[in-house]
Amino acid sequence: MNKDEWRRLIIVTLKEIGLHSTDAVELIMGTFAQESNFKYTRQIGGGPALGYGQMEPATFNDIVMNFLRFKPDLMGKIMKVSGVVTLEPDMLVENKTLMICMTRVHYLRVKASLPSYKDVWAMGEYWKQWYNTSAGKGTVKEFVENYTKYCR
Repeated sequence: MNKDEWRRLIIVTLKEIGLHSTDAVELIMGTFAQESNFKYTRQIGGGPALGYGQMEPATFNDIVMNFLRFKPDLMGKIMKVSGVVTLEPDMLVENKTLMICMTRVHYLRVKASLPSYKDVWAMGEYWKQWYNTSAGKGTVKEFVENYTKYCR
């Protein structure tokens, strides 16, 4: 898929689950660009991360058990749009719609507002703080470079 096809899929998916905004679309685009260059669905080097968002199974399971379980309407919408009857981390390898949903919900749990899509550096800082974390190897500079390369 090219960037325009990805952007359309993200828009349609987020509208279906009621979580669409341009800021969310572009943050997911940037996250996928940074985490996997829209290319790798399994972590290079044999790590646990899965999907274009490189979400670890522990994070996936935490979202399901400690967030979505208490939001059954949202969980139902995610399962419906993703075409699944259960939510399992391994599904992130092949199911692009589920990748989008789980990345969006990961950011939904953050109390801080999403950054403006017009400020790529701010998106990178948000990604670094709330998705990659201070312990992660990625940098804001890399995020900006990958967003520019893969999303513009």
